[in-house]
Amino acid sequence: MTPTASPSAGDARRDVATISLIGLAHGSSHFFHLLLPPMFPAFIRDFGLSYAELGLLVTVFFVVSGVGQALAGFVVDRIGARPVLYGAMGCFIAGSLAAAAAQGFAGLALAAVLAGLGNAPLHPADFTILNRRISPQRLGHAFSVHGISGNLGWALAPVFLIGLTAAFGSWRAAYLGCALLGAAVLVLLVAQRELIDDHHDAHVQRAAVAGATEHPMAFLKLPSVWLCFSFFFWTTAALSAIQSFASPALQRMYGLPLSTTAFVVTGYMLCGAAGMIVGGFLVARAERLERVIAGAMALAAALLLLVASGWLPGLVAAAAAALAGFGTGLAGPSRDMLIKRAAPPGATGRVYGTVYSGLDVGFALSAPVFGALMDAGLPNAVFGGSAAAMALGVLSASFVGLALHRRRRLAPA
Repeated sequence: MTPTASPSAGDARRDVATISLIGLAHGSSHFFHLLLPPMFPAFIRDFGLSYAELGLLVTVFFVVSGVGQALAGFVVDRIGARPVLYGAMGCFIAGSLAAAAAQGFAGLALAAVLAGLGNAPLHPADFTILNRRISPQRLGHAFSVHGISGNLGWALAPVFLIGLTAAFGSWRAAYLGCALLGAAVLVLLVAQRELIDDHHDAHVQRAAVAGATEHPMAFLKLPSVWLCFSFFFWTTAALSAIQSFASPALQRMYGLPLSTTAFVVTGYMLCGAAGMIVGGFLVARAERLERVIAGAMALAAALLLLVASGWLPGLVAAAAAALAGFGTGLAGPSRDMLIKRAAPPGATGRVYGTVYSGLDVGFALSAPVFGALMDAGLPNAVFGGSAAAMALGVLSASFVGLALHRRRRLAPA
């Protein structure tokens, strides 16, 4: 039995059940990413808030999540992933209740803080469970499902919140619905707790036997960890540009109606999900994962550069922008496997927590930059800048791959 496999690693049904539960948890975290933004118009109406104040709520969420994510990895490695996952879902429930009871900016800020705390430990907890429980031949597919579930969570949140608000005539009722949804996921995770047991005690004993006695912060000295962090930062900056500004940028550049451009982000996410499915198969066949990442991201960047050029017909440009999501999705499973290979023994949670905090930093910092470009009358810079960020992400991933390849070559010596 390999150190990363559970006693049931050969049981495909148990693997599928674990992958499904972790996918549900990850989808929930992305759902709660968008706990507040779909209701921004209601907050402006009821509380008289400005767009700057609403933007600050998003910043609060990602700052809390980013700092918490880096720290949460240490907690996961110390006490195990499963109880941390329970705590995260509890924070999502509390954040929903805080939003339902909010009477102004302070109440909404509390909801953002609680949701950010809930989001913080999800990636280190999820990947620790997947890496320790799922059999190696299905791990690439596990990473694929993990990424797809996140996209689906993003897609569900606006529909859920707006739908419940319309059905009950109150956005407060919609947030009570969010709390009930979080509670249902938590109950399911507890009921199926054996399937998400990361065997923490056994793992710690194996690490001790193997001589894994390095200082808990020693992994921070590894260049590959910070290169992975930078990869997440750049690729998230590109994603943030598309999510936030692709629709108005296409409208300005090509004169397309918002009724058409509004579907570009949805198309980007759906193409990303399709790319993740294919990427799950590539992981099992590719030795040099950085080459898969480079090819996939280069495809996405090339499509976005075509959109930025203004040469394409309007509808073709919208389709190309959406299709770029396939390239980013294709790179996703290889990206997560590359991080696994870069993580030293016994530091899975810490490495994933630190690396994935780059995602939060990317979201927090890039949106104002691309917003300023839009204000400056440069809508093409949204797509050109996104392509440039992807190219920088490819460089980061390539350096990680080269370092790992060099380490494998020197290992026998």
